[in-house]
Amino acid sequence: MNLKMLTRSAAAFSSAALLASAVIVNMPSAKTRAEIDSYHDDWLHVNENAEIVDMYGNPVWLTGCNWFGYNVTTQVFDGVWSRNMHEMLNEMADHGFNLMRVPMSTQILLQWMNEEPDPYMVKVNEWKNPELTVEGIEGGKVKYSFDIWNQAVAWCRENGIKIMIDIHCATTASNGHQYPVWYDSNYSYDDWLTALNWVADYYKDDDTIIAIDLKNEPHGKPGEDQVFAKWDSSTDENNWKYAAERGAQAVLSANPNLLIMVEGIESYPKFEEGADWNSAYLDYAKPPYPYSNYYGAWWGGNFRGARDYPVNLGKYQSQLVYSPHDYGPLVWKQTWFNKNFTRETLLDDYWYTNWAYLVEENISPLFMGEWGGFIDETHDPTGDNTKWMTILRDYMIEKRIHHTFWCFNENSGDTGGLLTNDFQNWDEDKYALVKPALWQDENGKFISLDHEIKLGQAGNGISLSDYYSGGNIEPRTTATTNPYVDYPTTVNFSTTESGSSDIVYGDANLDNKVTVADCVAILQHCAARDKYELKGQALINSDVDGNEGVTAKDALTIQMYDAKVISQLPVKAE
Repeated sequence: MNLKMLTRSAAAFSSAALLASAVIVNMPSAKTRAEIDSYHDDWLHVNENAEIVDMYGNPVWLTGCNWFGYNVTTQVFDGVWSRNMHEMLNEMADHGFNLMRVPMSTQILLQWMNEEPDPYMVKVNEWKNPELTVEGIEGGKVKYSFDIWNQAVAWCRENGIKIMIDIHCATTASNGHQYPVWYDSNYSYDDWLTALNWVADYYKDDDTIIAIDLKNEPHGKPGEDQVFAKWDSSTDENNWKYAAERGAQAVLSANPNLLIMVEGIESYPKFEEGADWNSAYLDYAKPPYPYSNYYGAWWGGNFRGARDYPVNLGKYQSQLVYSPHDYGPLVWKQTWFNKNFTRETLLDDYWYTNWAYLVEENISPLFMGEWGGFIDETHDPTGDNTKWMTILRDYMIEKRIHHTFWCFNENSGDTGGLLTNDFQNWDEDKYALVKPALWQDENGKFISLDHEIKLGQAGNGISLSDYYSGGNIEPRTTATTNPYVDYPTTVNFSTTESGSSDIVYGDANLDNKVTVADCVAILQHCAARDKYELKGQALINSDVDGNEGVTAKDALTIQMYDAKVISQLPVKAE
Protein backbone atom coordinates (compact mmCIF):
# COMPACT_ATOMS: atom_id res chain seq x y z
CA MET A 1 0.00 0.00 0.00
CA ASN A 2 1.30 3.45 -0.87
CA LEU A 3 1.43 5.23 2.45
CA LYS A 4 0.40 8.62 1.05
CA MET A 5 -2.68 7.14 -0.59
CA LEU A 6 -6.03 8.30 0.67
CA THR A 7 -8.53 5.70 1.74
CA ARG A 8 -12.28 5.98 1.73
CA SER A 9 -12.71 2.61 3.38
CA ALA A 10 -15.85 2.02 5.42
CA ALA A 11 -13.72 -0.04 7.78
CA ALA A 12 -12.28 3.17 9.20
CA PHE A 13 -15.47 3.72 11.17
CA SER A 14 -18.30 1.59 12.45
CA SER A 15 -20.98 3.67 10.78
CA ALA A 16 -20.91 3.72 6.97
CA ALA A 17 -23.40 6.56 7.02
CA LEU A 18 -20.78 8.89 8.47
CA LEU A 19 -18.60 8.39 5.42
CA ALA A 20 -21.20 9.80 3.06
CA SER A 21 -20.29 13.33 4.05
CA ALA A 22 -16.56 13.11 4.74
CA VAL A 23 -13.28 11.85 3.34
CA ILE A 24 -11.07 10.30 6.00
CA VAL A 25 -7.38 9.64 5.79
CA ASN A 26 -6.34 6.31 7.25
CA MET A 27 -3.33 7.17 9.40
CA PRO A 28 -1.35 4.10 10.49
CA SER A 29 0.34 4.08 13.87
CA ALA A 30 3.82 3.40 12.48
CA LYS A 31 6.73 5.46 13.68
CA THR A 32 8.41 6.74 10.51
CA ARG A 33 7.60 10.10 8.99
CA ALA A 34 6.76 8.55 5.62
CA GLU A 35 4.34 6.13 7.21
CA ILE A 36 2.41 8.81 9.06
CA ASP A 37 2.25 11.41 6.32
CA SER A 38 -0.78 13.63 6.70
CA TYR A 39 -1.49 14.42 3.03
CA HIS A 40 -1.59 18.13 3.88
CA ASP A 41 2.06 19.06 4.37
CA ASP A 42 2.96 19.98 0.78
CA TRP A 43 0.51 22.80 -0.04
CA LEU A 44 2.14 25.92 -1.45
CA HIS A 45 1.34 29.61 -1.40
CA VAL A 46 2.81 32.97 -2.41
CA ASN A 47 4.46 35.12 0.25
CA GLU A 48 4.82 38.88 0.52
CA ASN A 49 8.05 38.72 -1.50
CA ALA A 50 6.27 37.22 -4.51
CA GLU A 51 7.87 33.81 -3.87
CA ILE A 52 6.11 30.46 -3.99
CA VAL A 53 6.88 28.85 -0.63
CA ASP A 54 6.12 25.70 1.31
CA MET A 55 4.31 25.37 4.64
CA TYR A 56 7.35 26.68 6.51
CA GLY A 57 7.86 29.66 4.21
CA ASN A 58 10.81 28.06 2.40
CA PRO A 59 11.03 28.99 -1.31
CA VAL A 60 10.45 26.20 -3.82
CA TRP A 61 10.98 25.95 -7.56
CA LEU A 62 8.37 24.20 -9.68
CA THR A 63 10.21 22.74 -12.69
CA GLY A 64 8.23 20.20 -14.64
CA CYS A 65 6.80 19.18 -17.98
CA ASN A 66 3.48 18.72 -19.76
CA TRP A 67 2.02 15.34 -20.71
CA PHE A 68 -1.17 15.56 -22.74
CA GLY A 69 -3.82 13.02 -23.71
CA TYR A 70 -6.71 13.64 -21.31
CA ASN A 71 -7.74 16.66 -23.36
CA VAL A 72 -8.10 14.59 -26.54
CA THR A 73 -9.97 11.38 -27.36
CA THR A 74 -7.15 9.22 -26.04
CA GLN A 75 -8.86 9.33 -22.59
CA VAL A 76 -5.42 8.67 -21.10
CA PHE A 77 -1.85 9.94 -21.49
CA ASP A 78 -0.64 9.71 -25.06
CA GLY A 79 1.99 7.02 -25.52
CA VAL A 80 0.39 4.53 -23.15
CA TRP A 81 -0.67 2.83 -26.37
CA SER A 82 2.93 1.67 -26.79
CA ARG A 83 4.70 1.78 -23.40
CA ASN A 84 4.10 1.08 -19.74
CA MET A 85 2.71 4.19 -18.01
CA HIS A 86 4.35 3.47 -14.67
CA GLU A 87 7.73 3.12 -16.36
CA MET A 88 7.32 6.46 -18.13
CA LEU A 89 6.36 8.25 -14.91
CA ASN A 90 9.39 6.74 -13.21
CA GLU A 91 11.57 8.08 -16.02
CA MET A 92 10.01 11.54 -15.77
CA ALA A 93 10.87 11.69 -12.07
CA ASP A 94 14.33 10.18 -12.53
CA HIS A 95 15.09 12.89 -15.11
CA GLY A 96 14.31 15.54 -12.50
CA PHE A 97 10.84 16.86 -13.34
CA ASN A 98 9.09 17.60 -10.04
CA LEU A 99 5.74 18.74 -11.48
CA MET A 100 3.49 17.46 -14.26
CA ARG A 101 1.01 19.78 -15.95
CA VAL A 102 -1.82 17.64 -17.29
CA PRO A 103 -4.12 19.11 -19.96
CA MET A 104 -7.73 18.02 -19.49
CA SER A 105 -11.13 19.05 -20.81
CA THR A 106 -14.22 20.25 -18.99
CA GLN A 107 -15.95 17.34 -20.70
CA ILE A 108 -13.81 14.59 -19.16
CA LEU A 109 -14.05 16.09 -15.66
CA LEU A 110 -17.85 16.23 -15.87
CA GLN A 111 -17.86 12.68 -17.25
CA TRP A 112 -15.91 11.50 -14.21
CA MET A 113 -18.03 13.55 -11.84
CA ASN A 114 -21.22 12.00 -13.22
CA GLU A 115 -19.68 8.53 -13.50
CA GLU A 116 -20.55 8.36 -17.18
CA PRO A 117 -18.95 5.72 -19.40
CA ASP A 118 -15.98 6.59 -21.58
CA PRO A 119 -17.31 8.06 -24.84
CA TYR A 120 -14.11 7.05 -26.65
CA MET A 121 -11.92 3.97 -26.58
CA VAL A 122 -9.25 4.30 -23.90
CA LYS A 123 -6.03 3.92 -25.89
CA VAL A 124 -4.03 1.62 -23.65
CA ASN A 125 -1.78 -1.20 -24.76
CA GLU A 126 -2.98 -3.72 -22.22
CA TRP A 127 -0.07 -6.07 -22.93
CA LYS A 128 2.35 -3.33 -21.90
CA ASN A 129 0.10 -2.13 -19.04
CA PRO A 130 -1.43 -5.09 -17.21
CA GLU A 131 -1.85 -2.82 -14.14
CA LEU A 132 -4.40 -0.81 -16.13
CA THR A 133 -6.66 -3.77 -16.88
CA VAL A 134 -9.58 -4.95 -14.82
CA GLU A 135 -8.17 -8.45 -14.48
CA GLY A 136 -4.66 -7.19 -13.83
CA ILE A 137 -3.24 -9.50 -16.48
CA GLU A 138 -1.92 -9.06 -19.98
CA GLY A 139 -4.73 -8.87 -22.47
CA GLY A 140 -7.37 -8.00 -19.88
CA LYS A 141 -10.18 -5.46 -20.25
CA VAL A 142 -8.92 -1.88 -19.91
CA LYS A 143 -10.09 -0.04 -16.79
CA TYR A 144 -12.32 3.02 -16.73
CA SER A 145 -10.36 6.17 -17.62
CA PHE A 146 -10.91 7.74 -14.18
CA ASP A 147 -9.53 4.65 -12.46
CA ILE A 148 -6.48 4.80 -14.73
CA TRP A 149 -6.06 8.49 -13.92
CA ASN A 150 -6.15 7.80 -10.19
CA GLN A 151 -3.54 5.08 -10.68
CA ALA A 152 -1.38 7.71 -12.40
CA VAL A 153 -1.89 10.04 -9.42
CA ALA A 154 -0.76 7.25 -7.09
CA TRP A 155 2.35 6.59 -9.17
CA CYS A 156 3.17 10.29 -9.23
CA ARG A 157 2.83 10.36 -5.45
CA GLU A 158 5.14 7.37 -5.21
CA ASN A 159 7.71 9.26 -7.32
CA GLY A 160 7.46 12.60 -5.54
CA ILE A 161 5.92 14.23 -8.62
CA LYS A 162 3.26 16.87 -7.97
CA ILE A 163 0.43 17.51 -10.44
CA MET A 164 -1.18 20.59 -11.94
CA ILE A 165 -4.51 20.06 -13.69
CA ASP A 166 -4.90 22.31 -16.72
CA ILE A 167 -8.35 22.97 -18.20
CA HIS A 168 -7.09 22.89 -21.75
CA CYS A 169 -10.44 23.08 -23.54
CA ALA A 170 -14.16 22.74 -23.01
CA THR A 171 -14.91 19.85 -25.37
CA THR A 172 -12.55 16.89 -25.63
CA ALA A 173 -10.80 17.28 -28.99
CA SER A 174 -7.29 17.41 -30.42
CA ASN A 175 -7.99 20.95 -31.64
CA GLY A 176 -10.12 21.95 -28.66
CA HIS A 177 -7.51 24.44 -27.46
CA GLN A 178 -8.07 26.49 -30.60
CA TYR A 179 -11.46 27.67 -29.33
CA PRO A 180 -10.58 31.00 -27.67
CA VAL A 181 -12.57 30.97 -24.43
CA TRP A 182 -13.46 28.69 -21.51
CA TYR A 183 -16.92 27.71 -22.76
CA ASP A 184 -18.29 26.56 -26.11
CA SER A 185 -21.56 25.35 -27.67
CA ASN A 186 -21.27 22.02 -25.83
CA TYR A 187 -20.10 23.06 -22.37
CA SER A 188 -21.18 26.32 -20.78
CA TYR A 189 -19.50 28.83 -18.49
CA ASP A 190 -21.35 27.19 -15.57
CA ASP A 191 -20.20 23.74 -16.68
CA TRP A 192 -16.61 24.99 -16.48
CA LEU A 193 -17.18 26.32 -12.95
CA THR A 194 -18.83 23.05 -11.91
CA ALA A 195 -15.92 20.99 -13.24
CA LEU A 196 -13.39 23.18 -11.42
CA ASN A 197 -15.26 22.93 -8.14
CA TRP A 198 -15.69 19.17 -8.40
CA VAL A 199 -12.07 18.34 -9.16
CA ALA A 200 -10.81 20.66 -6.40
CA ASP A 201 -13.18 19.06 -3.91
CA TYR A 202 -12.41 15.50 -4.95
CA TYR A 203 -8.68 15.90 -4.30
CA LYS A 204 -8.85 18.34 -1.39
CA ASP A 205 -7.20 15.80 0.92
CA ASP A 206 -4.43 14.81 -1.46
CA ASP A 207 -1.56 17.24 -1.85
CA THR A 208 -0.25 15.32 -4.86
CA ILE A 209 -2.43 17.74 -6.85
CA ILE A 210 -1.17 21.17 -5.82
CA ALA A 211 -2.39 23.52 -8.56
CA ILE A 212 -5.04 24.18 -11.18
CA ASP A 213 -4.51 26.13 -14.40
CA LEU A 214 -7.98 27.59 -14.89
CA LYS A 215 -7.90 27.76 -18.70
CA ASN A 216 -5.27 27.14 -21.30
CA GLU A 217 -4.44 30.07 -23.61
CA PRO A 218 -7.47 32.38 -23.66
CA HIS A 219 -7.15 34.28 -26.92
CA GLY A 220 -8.85 35.90 -29.89
CA LYS A 221 -8.57 39.05 -32.00
CA PRO A 222 -11.33 41.61 -31.33
CA GLY A 223 -13.11 42.60 -34.51
CA GLU A 224 -11.89 39.52 -36.33
CA ASP A 225 -12.89 36.60 -34.13
CA GLN A 226 -16.56 36.16 -33.29
CA VAL A 227 -15.61 35.22 -29.73
CA PHE A 228 -12.50 36.52 -28.01
CA ALA A 229 -11.07 36.83 -24.51
CA LYS A 230 -10.60 40.33 -23.14
CA TRP A 231 -9.21 41.71 -19.87
CA ASP A 232 -10.87 44.65 -18.13
CA SER A 233 -12.98 45.59 -15.11
CA SER A 234 -16.33 44.47 -16.54
CA THR A 235 -18.44 41.45 -15.74
CA ASP A 236 -18.89 40.64 -19.43
CA GLU A 237 -19.08 36.96 -20.26
CA ASN A 238 -15.85 37.07 -22.28
CA ASN A 239 -13.85 39.05 -19.70
CA TRP A 240 -11.10 36.65 -18.73
CA LYS A 241 -10.06 38.62 -15.66
CA TYR A 242 -13.57 38.34 -14.19
CA ALA A 243 -13.89 34.70 -15.28
CA ALA A 244 -10.57 33.86 -13.64
CA GLU A 245 -11.79 35.32 -10.36
CA ARG A 246 -14.98 33.27 -10.60
CA GLY A 247 -13.07 30.13 -11.56
CA ALA A 248 -10.65 30.63 -8.68
CA GLN A 249 -13.56 30.99 -6.27
CA ALA A 250 -15.03 27.72 -7.56
CA VAL A 251 -11.71 26.00 -6.84
CA LEU A 252 -10.75 27.66 -3.57
CA SER A 253 -14.17 27.32 -1.97
CA ALA A 254 -13.52 23.57 -2.15
CA ASN A 255 -9.80 23.60 -1.43
CA PRO A 256 -8.24 26.93 -0.37
CA ASN A 257 -4.76 25.42 -0.50
CA LEU A 258 -4.42 25.01 -4.26
CA LEU A 259 -2.28 27.33 -6.34
CA ILE A 260 -4.33 29.08 -9.01
CA MET A 261 -2.61 29.59 -12.34
CA VAL A 262 -4.09 32.42 -14.40
CA GLU A 263 -2.89 32.77 -17.96
CA GLY A 264 -3.00 35.93 -20.05
CA ILE A 265 -4.89 36.67 -23.26
CA GLU A 266 -3.77 37.38 -26.83
CA SER A 267 -4.77 40.97 -27.69
CA TYR A 268 -4.93 44.21 -25.70
CA PRO A 269 -6.11 47.59 -27.05
CA LYS A 270 -3.73 50.51 -27.57
CA PHE A 271 -5.78 52.71 -25.26
CA GLU A 272 -3.19 55.47 -25.35
CA GLU A 273 -3.85 55.81 -29.09
CA GLY A 274 -7.63 55.93 -28.76
CA ALA A 275 -8.38 52.24 -29.37
CA ASP A 276 -10.75 50.21 -27.19
CA TRP A 277 -12.33 46.77 -27.17
CA ASN A 278 -14.74 47.82 -29.93
CA SER A 279 -11.97 48.81 -32.34
CA ALA A 280 -11.25 46.73 -35.42
CA TYR A 281 -8.12 44.67 -35.02
CA LEU A 282 -6.54 46.12 -38.16
CA ASP A 283 -6.90 49.62 -39.60
CA TYR A 284 -6.17 49.44 -43.34
CA ALA A 285 -6.13 53.23 -43.72
CA LYS A 286 -3.41 53.91 -41.18
CA PRO A 287 0.33 53.39 -41.71
CA PRO A 288 2.15 51.16 -41.40
CA TYR A 289 -0.42 49.40 -43.57
CA PRO A 290 -2.34 47.75 -42.10
CA TYR A 291 -2.07 49.24 -38.63
CA SER A 292 -3.03 47.18 -35.57
CA ASN A 293 -5.14 48.78 -32.86
CA TYR A 294 -3.99 46.08 -30.44
CA TYR A 295 -0.85 44.76 -28.84
CA GLY A 296 -0.52 41.14 -29.89
CA ALA A 297 1.05 38.23 -28.06
CA TRP A 298 1.22 34.47 -27.97
CA TRP A 299 -2.08 32.94 -26.91
CA GLY A 300 -2.23 33.29 -23.13
CA GLY A 301 0.86 35.50 -23.10
CA ASN A 302 -0.54 39.03 -22.80
CA PHE A 303 -0.71 40.40 -19.25
CA ARG A 304 -0.84 44.10 -20.09
CA GLY A 305 -4.28 44.25 -18.50
CA ALA A 306 -2.98 42.84 -15.21
CA ARG A 307 -1.10 46.07 -14.51
CA ASP A 308 -4.28 48.17 -14.40
CA TYR A 309 -6.75 45.40 -13.57
CA PRO A 310 -4.97 42.76 -11.45
CA VAL A 311 -6.80 39.56 -10.63
CA ASN A 312 -8.36 39.91 -7.17
CA LEU A 313 -8.86 36.71 -5.19
CA GLY A 314 -9.68 38.51 -1.95
CA LYS A 315 -8.68 36.47 1.08
CA TYR A 316 -7.16 33.86 -1.23
CA GLN A 317 -4.73 36.26 -2.94
CA SER A 318 -1.76 34.24 -1.72
CA GLN A 319 -2.77 31.41 -4.04
CA LEU A 320 -2.53 33.46 -7.27
CA VAL A 321 0.24 32.88 -9.82
CA TYR A 322 0.29 34.43 -13.29
CA SER A 323 1.20 31.95 -16.02
CA PRO A 324 2.30 33.07 -19.51
CA HIS A 325 3.23 30.81 -22.42
CA ASP A 326 6.12 31.55 -24.77
CA TYR A 327 7.33 29.92 -27.96
CA GLY A 328 10.02 30.33 -30.58
CA PRO A 329 10.13 31.11 -34.30
CA LEU A 330 9.38 27.53 -35.37
CA VAL A 331 5.89 27.81 -33.91
CA TRP A 332 5.34 31.20 -35.55
CA LYS A 333 7.79 33.78 -36.89
CA GLN A 334 6.70 36.64 -34.67
CA THR A 335 7.97 40.15 -35.40
CA TRP A 336 10.37 40.11 -32.46
CA PHE A 337 12.28 37.29 -34.19
CA ASN A 338 12.89 39.39 -37.34
CA LYS A 339 16.34 40.44 -36.20
CA ASN A 340 19.42 39.04 -34.55
CA PHE A 341 17.47 38.77 -31.31
CA THR A 342 19.05 38.69 -27.85
CA ARG A 343 17.68 38.63 -24.33
CA GLU A 344 17.68 42.42 -24.36
CA THR A 345 15.75 42.70 -27.64
CA LEU A 346 13.23 40.07 -26.53
CA LEU A 347 12.65 41.99 -23.30
CA ASP A 348 12.37 45.32 -25.14
CA ASP A 349 10.22 44.08 -28.02
CA TYR A 350 7.91 41.67 -26.26
CA TRP A 351 8.64 40.00 -22.92
CA TYR A 352 8.79 42.95 -20.52
CA THR A 353 5.51 44.73 -21.29
CA ASN A 354 3.56 41.51 -21.79
CA TRP A 355 4.63 39.42 -18.80
CA ALA A 356 8.21 39.88 -17.58
CA TYR A 357 7.35 43.12 -15.71
CA LEU A 358 5.42 40.98 -13.21
CA VAL A 359 8.60 39.30 -11.99
CA GLU A 360 11.00 42.16 -12.75
CA GLU A 361 8.93 44.52 -10.60
CA ASN A 362 8.33 41.87 -7.92
CA ILE A 363 4.56 41.96 -8.45
CA SER A 364 3.97 38.23 -8.76
CA PRO A 365 5.81 34.96 -9.23
CA LEU A 366 5.60 33.70 -12.80
CA PHE A 367 4.90 30.19 -13.99
CA MET A 368 5.83 29.55 -17.64
CA GLY A 369 3.20 26.93 -18.32
CA GLU A 370 4.44 26.10 -21.80
CA TRP A 371 7.77 26.60 -23.56
CA GLY A 372 9.69 24.30 -25.83
CA GLY A 373 10.36 23.29 -29.41
CA PHE A 374 12.56 21.48 -31.87
CA ILE A 375 16.33 21.94 -31.66
CA ASP A 376 17.54 19.38 -34.21
CA GLU A 377 19.17 20.44 -37.47
CA THR A 378 16.34 19.05 -39.59
CA HIS A 379 13.69 21.26 -38.00
CA ASP A 380 15.93 24.12 -36.88
CA PRO A 381 18.65 24.50 -39.53
CA THR A 382 19.34 28.15 -38.62
CA GLY A 383 19.53 27.41 -34.90
CA ASP A 384 17.16 30.28 -34.10
CA ASN A 385 14.72 28.12 -32.17
CA THR A 386 17.54 26.61 -30.12
CA LYS A 387 18.88 30.10 -29.49
CA TRP A 388 15.48 31.34 -28.27
CA MET A 389 15.06 28.30 -25.98
CA THR A 390 18.49 28.85 -24.47
CA ILE A 391 17.86 32.55 -23.87
CA LEU A 392 14.49 31.88 -22.23
CA ARG A 393 15.89 29.01 -20.17
CA ASP A 394 18.69 31.16 -18.78
CA TYR A 395 16.30 34.03 -18.05
CA MET A 396 13.97 31.69 -16.15
CA ILE A 397 16.89 30.33 -14.13
CA GLU A 398 18.07 33.83 -13.24
CA LYS A 399 14.60 35.13 -12.34
CA ARG A 400 13.49 31.88 -10.68
CA ILE A 401 10.53 31.56 -13.02
CA HIS A 402 8.61 28.33 -12.45
CA HIS A 403 7.86 26.30 -15.56
CA THR A 404 6.58 23.16 -17.23
CA PHE A 405 8.28 22.25 -20.50
CA TRP A 406 6.15 21.49 -23.56
CA CYS A 407 6.22 18.59 -23.68
CA PHE A 408 6.85 14.99 -22.61
CA ASN A 409 4.93 13.72 -25.65
CA GLU A 410 6.81 13.15 -28.88
CA ASN A 411 3.63 13.75 -30.92
CA SER A 412 3.35 17.53 -30.57
CA GLY A 413 3.46 18.56 -34.22
CA ASP A 414 5.06 22.01 -33.96
CA THR A 415 7.45 21.35 -31.04
CA GLY A 416 8.24 17.66 -30.72
CA GLY A 417 8.85 16.40 -27.20
CA LEU A 418 11.27 14.96 -24.70
CA LEU A 419 10.52 11.43 -25.95
CA THR A 420 11.10 10.09 -29.45
CA ASN A 421 10.67 6.86 -31.43
CA ASP A 422 7.06 6.14 -30.45
CA PHE A 423 7.70 7.24 -26.84
CA GLN A 424 10.52 4.71 -26.46
CA ASN A 425 13.60 6.93 -26.10
CA TRP A 426 14.64 10.31 -24.73
CA ASP A 427 15.82 13.15 -26.95
CA GLU A 428 19.09 13.52 -25.09
CA ASP A 429 20.06 16.80 -26.78
CA LYS A 430 16.77 18.45 -25.86
CA TYR A 431 16.91 17.08 -22.32
CA ALA A 432 20.45 18.43 -21.96
CA LEU A 433 19.15 21.88 -22.88
CA VAL A 434 16.31 21.69 -20.34
CA LYS A 435 18.20 20.01 -17.49
CA PRO A 436 19.96 23.14 -16.12
CA ALA A 437 16.50 24.65 -15.51
CA LEU A 438 15.40 21.76 -13.27
CA TRP A 439 15.60 22.28 -9.51
CA GLN A 440 18.79 20.68 -8.20
CA ASP A 441 20.96 21.03 -5.13
CA GLU A 442 24.66 21.83 -5.19
CA ASN A 443 25.43 18.13 -5.71
CA GLY A 444 23.14 17.81 -8.73
CA LYS A 445 20.38 15.98 -6.83
CA PHE A 446 16.91 16.72 -8.16
CA ILE A 447 14.58 18.20 -5.54
CA SER A 448 11.02 17.01 -5.01
CA LEU A 449 8.18 19.29 -3.95
CA ASP A 450 7.19 16.61 -1.42
CA HIS A 451 8.52 16.95 2.13
CA GLU A 452 8.79 13.20 2.59
CA ILE A 453 9.22 11.48 -0.77
CA LYS A 454 12.40 11.72 -2.79
CA LEU A 455 12.06 12.51 -6.47
CA GLY A 456 12.23 9.36 -8.59
CA GLN A 457 13.52 5.84 -8.11
CA ALA A 458 17.08 6.16 -9.43
CA GLY A 459 18.67 7.57 -6.27
CA ASN A 460 19.45 10.94 -7.84
CA GLY A 461 16.56 12.76 -6.17
CA ILE A 462 15.90 14.12 -2.69
CA SER A 463 12.84 15.31 -0.78
CA LEU A 464 12.07 18.88 0.16
CA SER A 465 12.88 18.09 3.79
CA ASP A 466 16.20 16.59 2.72
CA TYR A 467 17.06 19.80 0.93
CA TYR A 468 16.16 22.13 3.77
CA SER A 469 17.73 20.00 6.48
CA GLY A 470 20.89 19.08 4.62
CA GLY A 471 22.76 22.33 5.02
CA ASN A 472 21.81 23.74 1.65
CA ILE A 473 19.62 26.54 3.00
CA GLU A 474 18.49 27.18 6.55
CA PRO A 475 14.81 26.20 6.92
CA ARG A 476 12.47 29.07 7.66
CA THR A 477 10.61 27.80 10.71
CA THR A 478 9.42 31.27 11.65
CA ALA A 479 8.00 32.57 8.37
CA THR A 480 5.06 34.94 8.28
CA THR A 481 1.77 33.13 8.76
CA ASN A 482 -0.24 32.84 5.58
CA PRO A 483 -3.67 34.36 6.34
CA TYR A 484 -5.37 33.02 3.22
CA VAL A 485 -5.21 29.25 3.52
CA ASP A 486 -6.60 26.97 6.17
CA TYR A 487 -3.24 25.35 6.75
CA PRO A 488 -0.80 27.28 9.00
CA THR A 489 2.62 27.79 7.45
CA THR A 490 4.85 28.86 10.31
CA VAL A 491 4.79 26.49 13.24
CA ASN A 492 8.20 25.50 14.60
CA PHE A 493 7.20 22.10 15.92
CA SER A 494 10.61 21.44 17.46
CA THR A 495 10.20 24.24 19.99
CA THR A 496 6.43 24.40 20.50
CA GLU A 497 5.94 25.11 24.19
CA SER A 498 3.65 27.16 26.34
CA GLY A 499 3.49 28.28 29.91
CA SER A 500 -0.29 28.37 29.85
CA SER A 501 -2.19 26.06 32.16
CA ASP A 502 -5.32 26.06 29.98
CA ILE A 503 -5.95 22.76 28.24
CA VAL A 504 -7.29 23.18 24.69
CA TYR A 505 -7.50 19.58 23.60
CA GLY A 506 -6.43 19.08 20.01
CA ASP A 507 -4.46 22.35 19.77
CA ALA A 508 -1.04 20.79 19.31
CA ASN A 509 0.56 23.79 17.62
CA LEU A 510 -0.83 26.33 20.11
CA ASP A 511 -2.56 28.53 17.54
CA ASN A 512 -5.86 28.40 19.49
CA LYS A 513 -7.54 26.36 16.74
CA VAL A 514 -8.10 22.65 16.21
CA THR A 515 -7.41 21.83 12.57
CA VAL A 516 -5.58 19.32 10.40
CA ALA A 517 -2.40 21.31 11.09
CA ASP A 518 -2.48 19.88 14.61
CA CYS A 519 -2.46 16.40 13.07
CA VAL A 520 0.78 17.28 11.30
CA ALA A 521 2.36 18.53 14.54
CA ILE A 522 1.48 15.29 16.33
CA LEU A 523 2.61 13.05 13.49
CA GLN A 524 5.93 14.83 13.20
CA HIS A 525 6.37 14.54 16.98
CA CYS A 526 5.78 10.79 16.74
CA ALA A 527 8.13 10.39 13.80
CA ALA A 528 11.13 12.47 14.81
CA ARG A 529 11.10 13.80 18.35
CA ASP A 530 14.67 15.00 18.05
CA LYS A 531 13.46 17.59 15.54
CA TYR A 532 9.73 18.03 16.14
CA GLU A 533 9.15 17.29 19.83
CA LEU A 534 5.99 18.70 21.37
CA LYS A 535 6.56 20.02 24.86
CA GLY A 536 4.66 21.43 27.79
CA GLN A 537 1.13 22.56 27.04
CA ALA A 538 1.39 21.42 23.42
CA LEU A 539 2.02 17.85 24.58
CA ILE A 540 -0.87 17.99 27.05
CA ASN A 541 -3.26 19.36 24.43
CA SER A 542 -2.29 16.62 21.98
CA ASP A 543 -3.44 13.64 24.07
CA VAL A 544 -7.06 13.78 22.93
CA ASP A 545 -8.02 10.14 23.49
CA GLY A 546 -6.42 9.85 26.94
CA ASN A 547 -4.73 6.59 26.11
CA GLU A 548 -1.10 5.52 25.55
CA GLY A 549 0.27 9.06 25.57
CA VAL A 550 0.52 11.00 22.32
CA THR A 551 0.37 8.73 19.26
CA ALA A 552 -0.80 8.79 15.65
CA LYS A 553 -4.23 7.74 16.98
CA ASP A 554 -4.57 11.20 18.49
CA ALA A 555 -3.87 12.73 15.06
CA LEU A 556 -6.54 10.54 13.46
CA THR A 557 -9.05 11.50 16.14
CA ILE A 558 -8.38 15.21 15.56
CA GLN A 559 -8.80 14.75 11.82
CA MET A 560 -12.15 13.03 12.36
CA TYR A 561 -13.19 15.94 14.57
CA ASP A 562 -12.02 18.53 12.05
CA ALA A 563 -13.95 16.72 9.28
CA LYS A 564 -17.05 16.69 11.52
CA VAL A 565 -17.21 12.90 11.42
CA ILE A 566 -17.26 13.02 15.23
CA SER A 567 -18.87 15.90 17.08
CA GLN A 568 -16.44 16.06 20.01
CA LEU A 569 -13.05 14.79 21.10
CA PRO A 570 -13.15 11.84 23.54
CA VAL A 571 -11.55 13.82 26.38
CA LYS A 572 -13.73 16.91 25.88
CA ALA A 573 -16.72 17.27 28.17
CA GLU A 574 -18.98 19.38 25.96
